[in-house]
Amino acid sequence: MKGRPTVSLLAALAATVAMDATAAEPTLNAKEPRFPQLAVEQLSEQQKPLAEQILKVSSVGLGGPYNPLLRSPVLGQRMFDLLYYLRWNTSVPLRLNEFAILIVGRQWRSQVEWFAHAPLAIKAGLSPELVAELKANKRPATMKPDEAVVYDFVTELSTNRQVSEATFQHAKELLGEQQVVDLTAVAGTYVTVAMLLAMAEEGVPAGKEPPFKPGEP
Repeated sequence: MKGRPTVSLLAALAATVAMDATAAEPTLNAKEPRFPQLAVEQLSEQQKPLAEQILKVSSVGLGGPYNPLLRSPVLGQRMFDLLYYLRWNTSVPLRLNEFAILIVGRQWRSQVEWFAHAPLAIKAGLSPELVAELKANKRPATMKPDEAVVYDFVTELSTNRQVSEATFQHAKELLGEQQVVDLTAVAGTYVTVAMLLAMAEEGVPAGKEPPFKPGEP
């Protein structure tokens, strides 16, 4: 037995190793953001004009999709211009437009899209009950005729990769040709936004509660 550590010494060594592992754990588990959040003072001359436009309209500042988009300022400007039309100049009424964005945000379980647009959708006239049911991943039970056709149109297009003739004709009858085209564009564009957010692992602003909790559908 000579030269073999005693039980108490072995226990002490084990405790030391455990303490060292615990102390090192935060460093080992900490993950750097894929795109560190840009501050205004860090921006290049090419990025600053876009950032100034973003800050006038964004509820998440330079966060959300804008943080990665600023890394490609020409693309960022093109996307901003498209979003500007699809948010404020589209032919689709704001209530329905925000509904379409929420449908896409729910399909992607996009924390930032839902955080930013759920309050805007309610403010635009969607009922809080409808928004709550959609958040719970249910087809809202009570929808106005134009809301129902937007739900069916966007859901079919997103999940089936096509729109049935009946749904298309109903949408065309209730919304008109231009709104059908603009509705398709806003849904597709917010899929792109959701992809950017997912790729960049962008979250809601610091100190804010994410809308979708772990374990929820």
